[in-house]
Amino acid sequence: MRRAAASAGGQEQGDEVIVHGRWTVLALSSTRAWKSLSAQLSGVPATVGNWDLRPVLQLDHVGAQLLWTHWQRRWPQGLEASAPQRAVLEHVAQFTVAEPQAPSPTLLDRFKRFASIGWQTLETGQRFLQLIGQFVLDLGKVLRAPHRAPWRDISGHLYSTGATALPITALVGLLIGVVLAYLTSQQLRQYGGETFIVNILGLALIRELGPVLAAVLIAGRSGSAMTAQIGVMRVTEELDAMRVMGIPRGLRLVLPRVLALAVAMPLISMWTSAAALVGGMMAADLTLGISPAYFMQALPRAVPLGNIWLALGKSAVFGILIALIACYHGLRVLPNTESLGRRTTSSVVISITMVILVDALFAILFRSVGFR
Repeated sequence: MRRAAASAGGQEQGDEVIVHGRWTVLALSSTRAWKSLSAQLSGVPATVGNWDLRPVLQLDHVGAQLLWTHWQRRWPQGLEASAPQRAVLEHVAQFTVAEPQAPSPTLLDRFKRFASIGWQTLETGQRFLQLIGQFVLDLGKVLRAPHRAPWRDISGHLYSTGATALPITALVGLLIGVVLAYLTSQQLRQYGGETFIVNILGLALIRELGPVLAAVLIAGRSGSAMTAQIGVMRVTEELDAMRVMGIPRGLRLVLPRVLALAVAMPLISMWTSAAALVGGMMAADLTLGISPAYFMQALPRAVPLGNIWLALGKSAVFGILIALIACYHGLRVLPNTESLGRRTTSSVVISITMVILVDALFAILFRSVGFR
């Protein structure tokens, strides 16, 4: 025998479930009664063939809906109920619509979805290439007539993206250098290769971690700010005003940001790498007893000059990519705040992803550069 309800209860006898009590809104209004009924109904399988509702004192549409849902929206094999009870159940069954199940996608549906995504990707690539082409044309105009270049805007963005980013990049680089030196020293001490910490820190920080770490920080800090600035101009209709006044957006908005970040990123990269090396020297002195003087003396031999040129070159590429992606998403913002937030998030995520991809590409293409 299995109980089917408490306050509005029932019991199972063989293949028959006898339901009793009050199945109304008033009887089930308390949370305790509702949970008790749900728990006891869950203990009765819906495949039981015979149900006897005649002992039920009251049954309204709420109780009938519970039973109909438990029966999985189909009548049981045997049902004993009074005429009013059956009328309520038939009314619930008539006006309860089963949840439609979404059909499984066909091969044609999947192809259409893929074609739609592919077309959107091609359209995005086309617009991004147009932005790059316009930047190249504006750069050519500036080279032909330097006096027409927006030097004040370029200097302002150099300050906002470069000088103001020095404290945070130095702090993060210092901490990364300390952590990397400490973890590396634990392994080198086991094999007696403490002096190789200079080679490991020098190559890792100058060649890879310094530029990538600086680019990730700038993408999250300055890239998002660029997208938000241009996006707010779209929301406040300043971009439309610039078009009406004949002011080229590429020359006044895109070019200063790209040039400023292309110049600032290599400097920030070297600054971050230097801070990380200082942290590594401090940790190496404390954990391995390697003095800063020996560290500085061995560093030029451990890190050839080609690594520095490689780091500077790819840092400039990182800066150009971050600025172009930020400007692209800023110009694509719709005149509403929801689009502004979505585009800003997309700008940061795509910038960081592209930085990592381009860094991997540089590692493959220049794998033989910077090694003795």
